[in-house]
Amino acid sequence: MPPIEELIFVYNADSNFFAEMFGFAHKILLPKSYACNLCKVTYGNFTMKSEWKEFLGSLPQKKIFLYRHEFAKAFAQFKGVVLPLIIARDAQRTYVLVSARELNGIKEISKLKDLINLKISSRTQAPDFR
Repeated sequence: MPPIEELIFVYNADSNFFAEMFGFAHKILLPKSYACNLCKVTYGNFTMKSEWKEFLGSLPQKKIFLYRHEFAKAFAQFKGVVLPLIIARDAQRTYVLVSARELNGIKEISKLKDLINLKISSRTQAPDFR
């Protein structure tokens, strides 16, 4: 299996000013109904959490961050997939590494880091054919 070259983090949110202000207020006032658990777990009220930033810096893969409208334009083959999600890209293919169902079940950065590390390591380990 070729190694993962890129990790693409797709937020279930929009990036325009009004959407960001609405999302900011929504996340604070009604956190249980906020649509982007990836945002909720990895960002504080204003910026990316330092633990998450450090973790991302430790990964050798290129990291790309997309909002849903950017993702829809760049990845038409994933039309209709539920967001948020994490996509992986290697030399041969692009595929979902962590699904919305998995992401939406996570409440802590440590659990998200563990899941990503598990997915990456299980993907890059050679199978045992003994």
